[in-house]
Amino acid sequence: MSEFHGYPICTLSNDYLELDCLATAGPRIVRLKYKGSENLLAEVPQITVPTPLGDYHYLGGHRVWHAPEALPRSYVPDEDGLDVAQQTSSGVVLNGRVESATGIQKRIEIHLDRDAPRVHLIHALTNKGLWEVELSPWAITMCRLGGIAILPTRVGEGDAQELLPDRHFALWPYSHVEDPRLQLHDEFVLIRALPDLPPFKLGVFNPSGWTAYCVGSLLFRKAFTVQVGPRYPDHNCNAEVYCDDHFVELETLGPLERLAPGASAALRETWEICDLADQHFLSQKMMELITNSTG
Repeated sequence: MSEFHGYPICTLSNDYLELDCLATAGPRIVRLKYKGSENLLAEVPQITVPTPLGDYHYLGGHRVWHAPEALPRSYVPDEDGLDVAQQTSSGVVLNGRVESATGIQKRIEIHLDRDAPRVHLIHALTNKGLWEVELSPWAITMCRLGGIAILPTRVGEGDAQELLPDRHFALWPYSHVEDPRLQLHDEFVLIRALPDLPPFKLGVFNPSGWTAYCVGSLLFRKAFTVQVGPRYPDHNCNAEVYCDDHFVELETLGPLERLAPGASAALRETWEICDLADQHFLSQKMMELITNSTG
């Protein structure tokens, strides 16, 4: 398939994965298939957000933004001006145009492992403007509904005397603690991506450095670098999940940085996909809860 809802694409593949990127817009990854499966990513070309800068089209898939979120700054239209560089069968660099409203240029570098269902990504934001800018690189993956998002919240035993807190949660104004999709557990959070429900979002500081989505018989895992000490957006969150009646988003964030003109900030992710029965990432308790929820 050479297009995505009318947008030209370029394709990367190995024996396990097929990945489609927009060739003239974005940077965006719009399809991710494992061994010929249907697209794991959401496709929502019908969703549009009007802004003073023009209409922003979600389209679906994976994108890079800069946090904290604001309208219209986060919603700069990106339907043209993309430069595709260094493309091979297993890698590509997607350079977005410089956003005239913000002076920020977005880039996603993508590299597929040759012999494993694994993708390495570098999300970069470069300040092409004239003034210093504070931001956080923000990698957002929109997945189709019907699965369960997994968000680890604690590693180890923490403070030996148990005098200090070891977890926190951030909730948005539209999020409700009694939401039927939300399941809180001691070491992790599960969020069921159900249709026909209003928006919900939750953020955490995730010390494990990964988040995942189980849909059907597949497990999609995003690993990222955790930095303890620097300040993160959204009440110090480095991982977030958003869900509405069209898609669910697995989001990772880098620390807030003050970028001088010409400077860049980067956020790395590694994606892995496997059959749920063959996974080695989840604890026994996670597996039991997911199996019972889908079963």
